[in-house]
Formats: sequence, C-alpha cells, structure tokens
Amino acid sequence: MSATAGEGRAADGWQGSGRLCDSEGVVAAGTLTAIDAIFERTFAEETVPGIAYGLVQDGDLVHAGGLGRIRLDVETRPDPDSVFRIASMTKSFTAAAILSLRDEGRLRLDDPVARWVPDLADMAGPTNDSPPITVEQLLTMSAGLPTDDPWGDRQQGLDLDRFAALLRDGPTFAWAPGTRFDYSNLGYGILGRVVSNVAGMEYGPFVRERLLEPLGMTATTFLSDEVPAGRLALGYLRRDETWLEEPMDPYGALAAMGGILTSLRDLARWVGGFTGAFPPRDGPDDEHPLSRATRREMQQIHRSFEPELSWTATHEAPSLVSGGYGYGLFVFDDLRIGRMVGHGGGYPGFGSHMRWHPASGVGVIAFGNARYARMGDPVSRALVEVVTGDTSRVRRIVPWPATIAARSAIERLLADWDDGLAGRTFAMNLELDEPLGLRRAAIERLRERHGVLESDTEARSESHAPSHLAWWLKGERGRVKVEILLDPERPPLVQALTLTSVGQPSTALQAIAEQVAASLAEPGPSWPVDIPLAASVDRAATERGLRAAEGRFGPVALGRPVGGDGTKTATWRLSGPRGDLDLTLELAEPGGALVKVAFVPCPMEPPVHDV
Repeated sequence: MSATAGEGRAADGWQGSGRLCDSEGVVAAGTLTAIDAIFERTFAEETVPGIAYGLVQDGDLVHAGGLGRIRLDVETRPDPDSVFRIASMTKSFTAAAILSLRDEGRLRLDDPVARWVPDLADMAGPTNDSPPITVEQLLTMSAGLPTDDPWGDRQQGLDLDRFAALLRDGPTFAWAPGTRFDYSNLGYGILGRVVSNVAGMEYGPFVRERLLEPLGMTATTFLSDEVPAGRLALGYLRRDETWLEEPMDPYGALAAMGGILTSLRDLARWVGGFTGAFPPRDGPDDEHPLSRATRREMQQIHRSFEPELSWTATHEAPSLVSGGYGYGLFVFDDLRIGRMVGHGGGYPGFGSHMRWHPASGVGVIAFGNARYARMGDPVSRALVEVVTGDTSRVRRIVPWPATIAARSAIERLLADWDDGLAGRTFAMNLELDEPLGLRRAAIERLRERHGVLESDTEARSESHAPSHLAWWLKGERGRVKVEILLDPERPPLVQALTLTSVGQPSTALQAIAEQVAASLAEPGPSWPVDIPLAASVDRAATERGLRAAEGRFGPVALGRPVGGDGTKTATWRLSGPRGDLDLTLELAEPGGALVKVAFVPCPMEPPVHDV
C-alpha cells in the first residue's frame, strides 16, 4: 500500500504522564514538557509516519507519548500498547538467553561455538594462528566477522536449512577472532543456533518461555500475526514523496539478531530489569529470570570500541563517544551524566532505541515506523534532560564509615599531632613512604602558614571509590586540600595522604584575576592595557588565549583559588554555564609584571556515580 507523504501526520499527539503507573510525580512537569518537545521536534524534522516514546523510572513507564500514526490506512496514534518491531534491540534478549544457559551450567562462554553449532565444525579462521571463535566473542562482537549492515537486515526470515548451508560454507573474516570490535548480525544469528541446540528447543519459544512469560511481557512476540491488527505498527519507506509499506519478514534463522516486536509498556519491564540490578545489595534476588549479578555483567564493557571526538561548533565543547559492547548491549561513558547503557535497532520499516542511566534508574525508549528511523539522538537528549533536571536521583559514591572516620582523624592530626592517633590511623607503608617525623613537620608548617584550619562546608567533597575521599579545609590564610586513600586491610587504614597548600592570593593578584575574569564577558576581548606583561610573555598568544576562553566558556564567575603560593603565583577556578577552566597568573616579583598567563580547561571526565 502507499499514501502521500502528508497523510497521517497529526499536529498533536497522544501523551500521558503519571497515570501510567503508581510513580506519579517522580519527574518534574517541566522536565516532562522538555522531553515531549524533543520528540515533537524529531517528529517534525524526521520523515516518519509515527513515533512512540516513553520514560522509564525504576521499571515503571511513568510518561509516554505518541505522534502520528502506527499505520497510514487508519487514524490510530501510537500509545504504550502499540507494537513495533525493535530490530537489533533483540540482541539483548539473545544475550540474556545465552547467559541463562550459562548460569545453569549448560554451556561456558569460552566454549568454541562449533561445539554447539556443528555446521561450523570445519570453519577456518583468516590466518593459521587464529583461535576458534568462542561464544563470548560472538556476544561481544569480537569474533572477527565483518560488519554486515544492511545485508543482515535482509536475512531475518532466512530458512534454517539455507542458514546451515551458509555456515558450512564458512563466513568471511575481517579480523582475527578476539582482536577487535566489529558489529555483526550474523554473529547473533549463530548465537540463536547455540540457544536452540543447547536448550533442545527452538530459539523463539525458548526466549518466550525463559524470559518473556516470567516478566509478564505478554505483548512481546516474534510473530506479527500474533499482534491484534489495531495495535500493530506497520513499517514504511518514503520514496518519491510517497510512503510505501515495507513487508514484514517472517521468523527465521536470524530472528535472534532482530526479530522481536514489542510495546513501550512491555519494554519498560525489560529496561527496568537492567536498572533494577543496581546497586549491588543484599536481599531477595528472585524477581527476574536472570540474577542481578548476571544483569550487571551484561552491562559491563567486555569489548571496547574506538572513541570518537566531534564538534558542532568551535565555541562549544566537543562531543566524545566512548565505551564498548557488553553482552547484547552498548555501554557509553557520557561526559555530562556518566555511564549510559542501551541499544538501538534499525530495520526496513522501523527504527528504535532504548537507553538508560544505571546510577539513577531512569531510561528512555522510542519507536519509529520508517526505515532506519533515527531514534538514538532524541532518546539520548531526553535521557540527559531527565538526569540533569534532577541530580538528586543520581546515586553517588558513599565513602566507607572507616573513610569518614579517617577524615576525622586526619583533621585532628592537622589541628594537634598525636603519635598514638597517627599509629592507629596510618597503614604501615606511610612510615616507609615518608617518615612520620617529616609528615609531622610538614603539618606544623601548614598550621604556621594557614592558621587554624576548619572544614570548608561550601566546597564539595569527592569520592572516586568508597575507600577514597578528597575535601577542602579553609584557614585564616588560604586553603588546604586533603586527599586520603584507605587500604584493603580489615579494618582499613590510610595508605595515602596528600596535603595541597593553597596560599591566599595577594591583593594585587586577586585584582588582576577579577579584571581578567570580567573581560571574559565581553565578545572578542583584548588584554587589559593596565595589566603589565613581562617582555618574555607573548602578548599575541596571550590575547588569543583570552579570546578563545571567552568564545568557549564566557561569561564566567571567578571562584576561590585552587593552587599557588598566593604571593607570586595563584590559580583560580573559573566556572560558567558551558564548563570550567583554570586561570593561572604568575608575577616576576610581588607587585611586578606578569610572566605567565594561562587558561587551561578543566579535564572533561564523566561524573563518578555509584553503579
């Protein structure tokens, strides 16, 4: 069938919030409005007959929307129960099936795949020193098979006998097995045969029995004719300004790589199973067919892919995509919100994406019914919107009680050294690394320089692990940063102690810093004429740095000093809506000309969360 490109596009859409589950009020109304706007723009900009999208919180579908139509011959908007083909998102189900069999002891991930798929018994690798392909290499896209999009997308309904013949002929290789990531649909088709042969039943029924039915995913299927016609989304291709219906491939040999059809409501349960695996904890672990440990294992990077750095404009921060592949899932480290997990699906007639943030339990899902509809970008933007809109929901690293106790002990030692307390607090290596007499002398010099030290409650403490803690103390003259790391003994003791002294900037240095920071609010600033630069300083380079800092970060607020002696040199943190950078100034002599001006962007690192 076909329809003109303008047919079926609704100006408004179905949206629901709070009434979909018992989690009403979980997400702020303004955030939900922003999410709706993201998908409304996508619907307006993309060529797609219909979009269904949903927000998942702790396994509940707390907000959903539908735009356009699920099919062009009826006035039916997508809703939480509309069923779309999700293509490669199926791979997470296949991986879960493999791990379920692994957990039962019926296979090992390091098994040569030919053990379970005899049609591959005579397969030879690309070189005579290539190892046999293993089950895990197929799971992690590292078996050496070449990328096969879009060829693989046309093999969904491949007859099992023809697939067996293809395997007996031996697939081609792009790489030696186990050496690098390369996305392979064929590899997941082979995993489907592994499931069937190990389980003693066909892949599709096994997934239904082992995963879908226990989770109550009653709308999820591999067969389109099992879906009521009023709920089934049809897939389309736009050609010559006309929508053409794409045929729906039947269940076949490569169903394991892309054959599932499901709804927002059902897939929310699937996503909730992954977010619910975090954090590791005590208590019952029988709410899911897979253990929490196995679900966390699926979401770890088992094979990294090459990072990609890109820019949208010279004055904006670059976008970094880094991460890797777990078991049937992609894992991304995002500089804005930290680790994300998910998978996309592109297929003739459909495009879909699911992505979640383990540290907050939030996920976003979207389906589109056009060939390779690009749902990944709006899903990612919506997830960032939710997480940054309410950072209180994000789990952060919680220091051990022993780490908190060690902080208290260190602050007591800084106020008044006590050999007995030091002996009870420090691990044996601290004395070997630096004699305690020298540490005591250094602390006495800190007290002389800064006066009485007390906790700086305005500065946030940081923990990269439960055994680690960094925090600031403020004195009468300047600041001190303290960082400790505890050892693996029981009870744990302090194995590393770092004290960073930051002097109070002089009046002259502070005034210069304030003037430089203020200049970053001006487009194309030039170096202030009343701030002298030494002859050794490259004025042109300094002005380029100033203009670059303004273009990328300005305007900024001048924070407190984070480095320097305060007399001849000082470093301040400059913070703005587009990021932070450090300003370092150095004088040849107190009150003299500047011999150094440096603008250094702060390291771009994903936030550290408890996952």
